[in-house]
Amino acid sequence: MARVYNFCAGPAALPTAVLEKASAEMLDWEGKGLSVMEMSHRSDEYVSIAQKAEQDLRDLLSIPDNYKVLFMQGGATAQFAMIPMNLLRGKKSADYINTGQWSQKAIKEASHYCDVNVVASSEDKNFSYAPRQSDLKLNPDAAYVHYTPNETIGGVEFDYIPETGDVPLVADFSSSILSEKLDVSKFGLIYAGAQKNIGPAGLCIVIVREDLLGETITGTPTAMDYKVAADNDSMYNTPATYSWYLAGLVFDWLKQQGGVEAMAELNRRKAKKLYGYIDASGFYANPVAIENRSRMNVPFTLKDDSFDKAFLAQADAKGLLNLKGHRSVGGMRASIYNAVSEEAVDALIAFMQAFASENG
Repeated sequence: MARVYNFCAGPAALPTAVLEKASAEMLDWEGKGLSVMEMSHRSDEYVSIAQKAEQDLRDLLSIPDNYKVLFMQGGATAQFAMIPMNLLRGKKSADYINTGQWSQKAIKEASHYCDVNVVASSEDKNFSYAPRQSDLKLNPDAAYVHYTPNETIGGVEFDYIPETGDVPLVADFSSSILSEKLDVSKFGLIYAGAQKNIGPAGLCIVIVREDLLGETITGTPTAMDYKVAADNDSMYNTPATYSWYLAGLVFDWLKQQGGVEAMAELNRRKAKKLYGYIDASGFYANPVAIENRSRMNVPFTLKDDSFDKAFLAQADAKGLLNLKGHRSVGGMRASIYNAVSEEAVDALIAFMQAFASENG
């Protein structure tokens, strides 16, 4: 059966080479006669898999030695609570930038643990842009500043890293991690759900500066203490072993492609093609400020939403899947993560051109 082009926002496309390798190793990993998903996480074989995955991620992002890399469970959503549990460190408030639904979910969860100061919001224009540095009303006494560099649903991406002085910067990189170079040293903590650019669902990567560990709020569950996770190499309890293994295969694949620098060039090219066609078409439109258009998630509308149903049905028939926009936004959305090829984007544009010609 031929592979389709998968534009899903998550769980998202995985590199074909990764899936082929996992398939070849499904029943027998390196001659051991068992599957990775059957291994004890304490075994020498699995520990070697885990250690290589971490080192490859460190290499890809040039993660400094004073940062811990944690392979956590609960997805990025669990981090909405774990971050204030671990990072308040005796303070009563935290600053949040509100740029869409994922920012709002993080704000809502954090409000159970501290006073949340929304230092800037783009809600006034339906979350179609990212606030500028000059818009941020930061509190120098905040425990941390949280933002979402790329809003998956709205397709809004920050074109800068906020400056927060001595206050640790926390970022939800779920939908844009590994898509370009990143200066990890500018952040106190980075987290990312796996199911977009890292691997399958069930895993969340946390990259946290060591000096922020070890001072949780009263009542923090042991399994949600970053220091406990760090001290136990992310194996305080049984981790998401198969998701971790597959993430490691993705990291290895990324290195073979030339690393995040090569991915950044490919992603720029894919996004430029798709936005360029949308802007020139007269049939499709993108609502996001040009400087804040996401390279990973491209929302677009048709000139008349009465065409939406036919567009999706015909796209599916052509093997262009999961283009329906988020239920809260409507329209269409093409997620073009690292594993989505330039060929897939070209096929999408060709279909959009044909559909516009037939219905314009």
